[in-house]
Amino acid sequence: MTDTARAPRTRPEGFPENGPAAELIRSGFELENADAAFLHHGLNLADVAHVLDLSRRGLIPADARRTLLALLLEVVDIPPEDFPYDPVHGEPYNSRERYFVSRIGDAAGWLHAGRPRREAARIALRLHLRRQLAGLVVDTAAAGLSMVDRAEEHAETLLPDQTYLQQAQPSTFGHYLLSFAYSVVRDSRRLLDELGWISRSPGGAGCVNGTRLLDDRDPIADALGFDRVIPHTRDAMWQVDALIHVLATTASLLSNFSKLAEDLEIFSSSEFDFVDLADGYSRSSILMPQKRNPYALAIIRGASGVMIGRLTGFLAVTKSPSARSDNLIFAYGEVPRALDLAQRITTLTGGVVATLGVNAERMREELDRGYTQATDLAEHLVQRLGVDYRSAYVVVGNTVRQAARDGVPGNAITGEMVDAQALRHTGRSWGLAGADLSTVLDPRQIVATRRAEGGAAPGAVAAMVQDLRADLGTLADEAAARLAAFDAVEADLLARGRDALRP
Repeated sequence: MTDTARAPRTRPEGFPENGPAAELIRSGFELENADAAFLHHGLNLADVAHVLDLSRRGLIPADARRTLLALLLEVVDIPPEDFPYDPVHGEPYNSRERYFVSRIGDAAGWLHAGRPRREAARIALRLHLRRQLAGLVVDTAAAGLSMVDRAEEHAETLLPDQTYLQQAQPSTFGHYLLSFAYSVVRDSRRLLDELGWISRSPGGAGCVNGTRLLDDRDPIADALGFDRVIPHTRDAMWQVDALIHVLATTASLLSNFSKLAEDLEIFSSSEFDFVDLADGYSRSSILMPQKRNPYALAIIRGASGVMIGRLTGFLAVTKSPSARSDNLIFAYGEVPRALDLAQRITTLTGGVVATLGVNAERMREELDRGYTQATDLAEHLVQRLGVDYRSAYVVVGNTVRQAARDGVPGNAITGEMVDAQALRHTGRSWGLAGADLSTVLDPRQIVATRRAEGGAAPGAVAAMVQDLRADLGTLADEAAARLAAFDAVEADLLARGRDALRP
């Protein structure tokens, strides 16, 4: 042997002969088994569908079919917390395999025919997520309807609407609320679109290139109520892009709720006193007896940040070479937990809005005290005098500045005050002495002029309320129909499994 030659090295091949290290159990398998509850029901359904498919193809002996199905149908009725999932044995699938073998011996091995463990888990995840997504749409539609109901109630409740937390223009509390309802509709529609992706079957994909045991993949998809199969087998096993979309949409949904919650937290302060949270959504200070904290709003805002973190963390995990388990090991827990959090926050937001106290008199006080009429006054001058908007803007701005110095509210500005500033800026009077500006400066009259689609006038708000109710109702009905279909297909699958127990 030359100096540079190396002795051949024998690599370990085959499955490990020894059990997992204690560190791996604590850092890996314990975390995976904590997600078993999300997969348990779907794994049971996937197993039943697989055995029935093997039977249909004549691949599994009748005795093994009956023995295995009898056990699976027994496990279907075992809650996940009562099933012997144990991280000492590995991930949840390993505990299931160990339990099945302990009960019926090698007949349990038919569950692996043409199907790796990851295929069963991928199916189980989708079966769990599709129910969560449909249920979340039902909840988001309900929260949106709470906003719509309160918007209709307050279609004529005047509000000094704001930008950058500065008074901007007169509006109504109802018009303000509807801006959040539209975002709810969009996110609900996105969730239903993602449900379309979730409702595609990875069944029959094998490891990466399919399996010789199955000449078609549609029967598994049909048995489990999937809309269609994922067309590429390797992609079926490893795709995660739509899980990113699911997390992004839930982050968007909670971000919308967080915006509303931050506004309401400001509005409920003693400095604003525009709204009051109901007792059930508030919390007292343990030290300061006068404190009434908007605790529900803090929960909503914080959950939005948590959801952004889940999305970011999942993106980091999925940035790996293809065909790796790490991007899906964490998905089994992260995505269901994210959807669970989204559902909790959605129902909380709906409850906050439905019970919110609105202080109309306080809002009107701020309108009467401020200068939200300024834009309308400038536009009135453009219409009446034919001056360019820039000149009108400067003159009105200077008029407001002087009025504020003199303690004159916006609704008391006179034509003489405008003329004085016009003379300073343009060198001539605009002839407004004695002009009646009361209609132009009245917040209620200003709101009444916003009759175009989407405006704050009561008629425009009523039209939006009608449209939003219809849209949210349609979304809720679609989601409820999907949930009913899931119930029906799962019941049918289990009935077929029971029928197949006969000799």
